[in-house]
Amino acid sequence: MERWFEFMGNHPFLFGLLAVLIVVFFMMESSRNGRKISPQSLGILTKAQNAMLVDLRDAKDFRAGHISGSRNVPYSQLDNHIEELRASTRPIIFICNLGQVAGSALQKVGHPDSYRLDGGIMNWKGQSLPLVKSSNSK
Repeated sequence: MERWFEFMGNHPFLFGLLAVLIVVFFMMESSRNGRKISPQSLGILTKAQNAMLVDLRDAKDFRAGHISGSRNVPYSQLDNHIEELRASTRPIIFICNLGQVAGSALQKVGHPDSYRLDGGIMNWKGQSLPLVKSSNSK
């Protein structure tokens, strides 16, 4: 640790450049993946503004357990639904397993009032929130 402080003292320009690069990285990563919404806020937004929940997982995973009121549009079929989703006047919340696929979908659809569930279904389950099981895929 002592050497780290010595390095910072001897090379302030390099240390400053490192700090700037770290900040830029996090800013770009944040904007690339879109706005996140927590599991708790998802319920509030759904009730207050009738948000549309779009589950991007495949039909098998969706049937095994999904958030109540969500609609299954597998990511592989998203291109077939882009115009419909863009035209929606409701907020859209994209849901996947961990949140990365939802970030890609958010960019692809380009809806102005859209979010991705932070941490995806894994975060939802981790907070012991309920999932609904079904026998149909939509």
